[in-house]
Amino acid sequence: MTKQSIFGRIAQLAKANINALIDQAEDPQKMLDQMVRDYTASIQEAEAAIAQTIGNLRLLEQDFAEDVATAQDWGRKAVAASAKADEFRAAGNAADADKFDNLAKVALGKQLASENQARAAQPTIQSQTAVVEQLKSGLDGMKGKLEQLRAKRDELVARAKIAEAQSRVMDAVQSIDIMDPTSELGRFEEKIRREEARVMGRQELAASTLDAQFEALEDVSTQTEIEARLAALKAGGGPAQLTDGQ
Repeated sequence: MTKQSIFGRIAQLAKANINALIDQAEDPQKMLDQMVRDYTASIQEAEAAIAQTIGNLRLLEQDFAEDVATAQDWGRKAVAASAKADEFRAAGNAADADKFDNLAKVALGKQLASENQARAAQPTIQSQTAVVEQLKSGLDGMKGKLEQLRAKRDELVARAKIAEAQSRVMDAVQSIDIMDPTSELGRFEEKIRREEARVMGRQELAASTLDAQFEALEDVSTQTEIEARLAALKAGGGPAQLTDGQ
């Protein structure tokens, strides 16, 4: 994966509008679970690529530091060789003076080469440093989005559980509606009403039977009185008369 594609992936994911994606999803929780997995995998991939990019940058910086140090070392050697040449020349030893001057020139050439290498590496180091900073920033954005996704997913899961619990409670309440004649309580109440009606019927029947018994008793008393009066007539007595005391 190239640095550009990594940065593009990070920028795209970091700018993702989570709420818009949720609105478009048929199953937000499943979609968020998948997004969490995708973000986590992308973050891991980005971290590995960024780590490699940083490692390459550090190698460039090390090479740059070595080139600078080498240039400085060759510079010191050139100074030392030139000084030695001056000593020999002052002593009248032109051959050795020329020899050390030549060594100074070689050292200066090495110094220049090292400086050129260091100078050539500077733009690359600067651009790589900028890329690394962009990648780090994008990675931080991805991690922030991942936390938002996890929080949103947890919120939806909690809300779904609450809604499910409320639905179960409503179902339970509806199943024991005491006003519903088809409910268990309704059927039990109807059974009691029928039993109460049966008892009232028996009571009414019992009352009517008792009245009949009393009526029969009154009929017997009347008949007895008639028989008694008839017997009195036959015995020569007059018809029974009502008295004030009767």
